[in-house]
Parts: sequence; structure tokens; C-alpha cells
Amino acid sequence: MKILGVIPARYSSSRFEGKPLKDICGHSMIEWVYKRAKNADIDELVVATDDNRIFKTVKKFGGNVVMTAKNHQNGTSRIIEVINKNEYKNYDFVINIQGDEPLIDIESINILANNYRNEKSEIATLKQEIKSQKEIENPNHVKVITDFNGNAIYFSRSVIPYERNQNEDFKYFRHIGIYGYTTKFLNKLKNLKEGVLEKIESLEQLRFIENGYKIKVLETRSNVIGVDTEEDLKEVVKFIKEKGIKLE
Repeated sequence: MKILGVIPARYSSSRFEGKPLKDICGHSMIEWVYKRAKNADIDELVVATDDNRIFKTVKKFGGNVVMTAKNHQNGTSRIIEVINKNEYKNYDFVINIQGDEPLIDIESINILANNYRNEKSEIATLKQEIKSQKEIENPNHVKVITDFNGNAIYFSRSVIPYERNQNEDFKYFRHIGIYGYTTKFLNKLKNLKEGVLEKIESLEQLRFIENGYKIKVLETRSNVIGVDTEEDLKEVVKFIKEKGIKLE
């Protein structure tokens, strides 16, 4: 069982142009992500990009990187191109590592890797408990509910479930957008019918459920700090300086 970690990274972004190359305490964001993820319990790690500037940056700090086509709609599509390259065809499971989480906790990656080794889940992702009512109601925080076996029932930007009868013991969870997939599933993905719920919610993972696939949802306690804006970047830099975090 061989596990590959892939970090999709593109330069163009409607919200934050050139995000992977933004400086964070003397290192690019992509370097932070790569060098932290490199410590996870996986067999190989590679950056997948369509931009020569990102390619050269990764090469410069000694990382593995491959060039991919520019016409990919999302990171998953870019990963499918990677796993069909000769040098990556012998991997069984792929973890999609977000390129905009410079403080990614390797424990989150390891949870997915260990689940595949032990349970062979075809698709796996993460969730984290949320307690703030403001965060529960925020449509930018995707919520997830699961069945008794830990498989996703539904993902939504709305509050789910609707609490008609108050239950003080009920826990709300937000979806953490890191995924693990079998390479077999990824190569089926392009043939899946586009989902109605997927389009309504603008959530790609609903396509998997609408086509009858199970998504294993595992809990993580790791705090994820993503960077979507210039303000987010400033917060990350501030956090790193305050905590004295060093890039190994």
C-alpha cells in the first residue's frame, strides 16, 4: 500500500493572486506547506502546478514538483493528471493537501493515511467540532453530518440538522477540506454524473454522495488556519512570530 501526498498549487486566483509564493517569515507559502507535510507518514509528496514560477520555487528549496495542464477546474482534476504520469502510477491512495494552509498539522494527514491502511476507505475526509453559534451559522463554514458508521450523510453551508427539538448533547461539525482517495476512485471521477445538490450548494463532494459513494469522515482536533486573503496572511505571520514557529 503506497500513499502519495499531492499539493495542487496554481498562481492565478480571483481572491488572492500568486498566493503560493507569498512570503511568510522568509519562506514562500508553498515551502511552508511542503516542508511541514513532508513529515507526515506518507510514502511520497509532490507539488502539482501549472505555473513556472511555482515550479522553480519548489525546485529551489529541494521539493518534488510536476507541471500539469492549465485547464483544470479544481485541484482534484490536477491530481488525476499527476497519478496518471508514469512515475506516480504505482500509488494506491492519494491525499489532497491544501496549498493554502502553511501551518498544516501533519496529524491531519496521518489520520487519513492510517484510515486507509486500516480500513481501506475509498474516500476519506475530516471534520472538527464547532461550538460557536456564529461559526455554525456561517455559510463559509461547511457543516457535515454522519451516520453511525462515520460516513457522510450530507454536507451543507446551512445549519444541519435543523434543531426543531433542542438537544444539549448534540455536536455540530465543520468539514475540514483535506481528502484522501483511492487512485481507483479518482480515475472513475471524471465519469460521475454532475450532482444537482452539488450545483445548489457549490460543494464538489456532494457529487460523490449523489452517485452512491460513501465518504468516511474522521474527526480531527487540529486547528486549521487557511489563507484566502491578504488579511489571513497577516494573521498567519503574526501567529508564527508570536509562537516562535520555525520551518525545519
